Amino acid sequence: MHEALPLTPSEAFELLLAGNQRFVAGTPEHPNQDAARRAETAPGQRPFAALFGCSDSRLAAEIVFDRGLGDLFVVRTAGHVAGAEVLGSIEYAVSVLDCPLVVVLGHDSCGAVAATRAALTDGLGTTGYVRDVVERVTTSVLAARAAGLTGDDDIIDEHIRHTVDLLLDRSRVLADQVTAGKTAVVGLSYRLADGSARFVTARGLPEEAAAPGTGA
Repeated sequence: MHEALPLTPSEAFELLLAGNQRFVAGTPEHPNQDAARRAETAPGQRPFAALFGCSDSRLAAEIVFDRGLGDLFVVRTAGHVAGAEVLGSIEYAVSVLDCPLVVVLGHDSCGAVAATRAALTDGLGTTGYVRDVVERVTTSVLAARAAGLTGDDDIIDEHIRHTVDLLLDRSRVLADQVTAGKTAVVGLSYRLADGSARFVTARGLPEEAAAPGTGA
């Protein structure tokens, strides 16, 4: 049980990965999803990780990481694009709730990335606020092109790396937590077909901690 907090960033990452491995293997334990846990967490929350992911309906964090109530502080937007509300939510997670881990979760076949590539390649436009999502993803796609990356997975990975960098560049609170060793920021890419979360990048996490079971 993670109630014996505080966890280190590495311990929190290991706990998260263990849940994903159970999900992939088809042996989920569904921890912390009963009435006792509901009563335990009613007075307050102490999540061990903040997860900033894509809003895609196939990326339900508590399911793919086999966790329950009070375990994950989840923020989701289309294409995991980050604005002020996202940054404020993550800062709340690390500075008020003391989350030792922040995860940026992207995935293959991301519609936001596909729409951005179509807009850049074919000039296909978007309307309404979807255009704002595309504009925020454009920087990542252009950076991938500049680096000679053309494969879908490579472009997704670049977008995940860009999001991790953006969070740390724009949030002094988060950057200070990472510098102090209190929090790590990890980028993962989820595979829709097999349910695995593949390691992409990390800040503030020992190199050896990123290796087991991540595909790194």
